[in-house]
Amino acid sequence: MLIQSLLALSLLTAPVQDDALTAEGQAIETAIQAYAAKTNDQRREIVVAQLREQGFAPQLASFQGGNERTGPRPGANVVVTVGEGDKDIVLTAHFDAVPLRDGSMSQGVVDNAGSVAALMEAAGLIKAQVEQAPGSYRYVFVFTDQEELGLIGARKWLEMQDKSRIHAVINMDVNAYGETLMYGENVGEASAFVLRAMRTQCAERAFDCVAFPNYPPSDDRVFSALGLPVISIGSQDAVGAHQMWLAFNGGQSNGLAEGFVPPVFQRIHSADDRMEWVDGDDILRTATFVADLALRLARDE
Repeated sequence: MLIQSLLALSLLTAPVQDDALTAEGQAIETAIQAYAAKTNDQRREIVVAQLREQGFAPQLASFQGGNERTGPRPGANVVVTVGEGDKDIVLTAHFDAVPLRDGSMSQGVVDNAGSVAALMEAAGLIKAQVEQAPGSYRYVFVFTDQEELGLIGARKWLEMQDKSRIHAVINMDVNAYGETLMYGENVGEASAFVLRAMRTQCAERAFDCVAFPNYPPSDDRVFSALGLPVISIGSQDAVGAHQMWLAFNGGQSNGLAEGFVPPVFQRIHSADDRMEWVDGDDILRTATFVADLALRLARDE
């Protein structure tokens, strides 16, 4: 594991100190670099290889996907399960990237290899905690394919699941830099206890968290559409996060310059989605927060 030195920490009681992150952050950035400008099939292979390197036994869940623009296209999600229990806490992040207009692949590191790396780190932390103190929940980590084609991988995975097992879902999208966490409140009434846990943890950990009444869609929409409890989490620098909040929630008098586009939306789905924006220390900080949130959701039944 990239963060083996952190596993002795009590995730639910002690936040990780910044001075312990530098070497681990560099390792995360190296892992993310492997995804840059690769095809989506290659990105899936990298997900599988990195999970195996960390001691997991990933499973492929193949499906027939694609959309009207691409035509039928095979895909496969990558799934890892930790622990045992009658209820599941599901954590998701999509690994696919978008092709650019010139036919090349986006580096896809902000969207969404950063989240993939964060989810792997969270999986390692949760595994260590479960091995020390087994609980009554199973944790299912789903690295989804074809999110960029219309949330297809998440939908295909959910179609094959016993939905009554799902206690809560945490989705991660666009988590490559920044210490400000963003999350959406437009996820349905069933998600109230998940949002409450998020707010509580933000306060306890003194994290800068920004709640969006209206948050951009990601794989979370697949779960909320069926009334399942879910939260979608992204990260940015503080200024960018608040600019994005104004763009989506500020209305016509949001104070932003006419035609202003938040920087993160200038970067994703473009040639500007580059490694220079990635901060491994920030990703590890987010991963630890998400691992703690998942454990909290299991603890605070």
